[in-house]
Amino acid sequence: MKARHKRMALILGGLAALGLIAAFVLNALNDNLAFFYSPSDVQAGKAPQNKVFRIGGLVQNGSLSRQADGVTVSFVVTDTAHHIDVHYKGILPDLFQEGKGVVAQGKLGADGIFTASEVLAKHDENYMPPEAAKALEQAHQAGSGNPDAKTVTPASPSPATGK
Repeated sequence: MKARHKRMALILGGLAALGLIAAFVLNALNDNLAFFYSPSDVQAGKAPQNKVFRIGGLVQNGSLSRQADGVTVSFVVTDTAHHIDVHYKGILPDLFQEGKGVVAQGKLGADGIFTASEVLAKHDENYMPPEAAKALEQAHQAGSGNPDAKTVTPASPSPATGK
């Protein structure tokens, strides 16, 4: 085999290995992505079935119920236009409460109940994830929600951190 052929085989082998590595990395990233959907998006059928995604909005007042075991809870997430029942088994964050913003990660069952594997509460009075604030604002503007619902906007970036 000539040196030129050996060099070409080495280059092609390197490109094949690089392509295989890139395919593995992209597959791993795709498996770990969790997209955000509002309750209106879920009701419209935009959310994936049997895949992990995030749902966000406000915890509907009066919807929180705890089971006798102390760690199983159910509540309703709303964007003022639509609502989704959520079941979660675990310890809720300290800031979790009715009427406040929440983001839950999990899967939507065939029965329409969202089974959360993780629940996140907002971290202070001024912050809400931009996606959740946008979804609430769109639902509010559509006029199909509660006319007494307040408009929610995300906090502006902190000058110190820029976030």
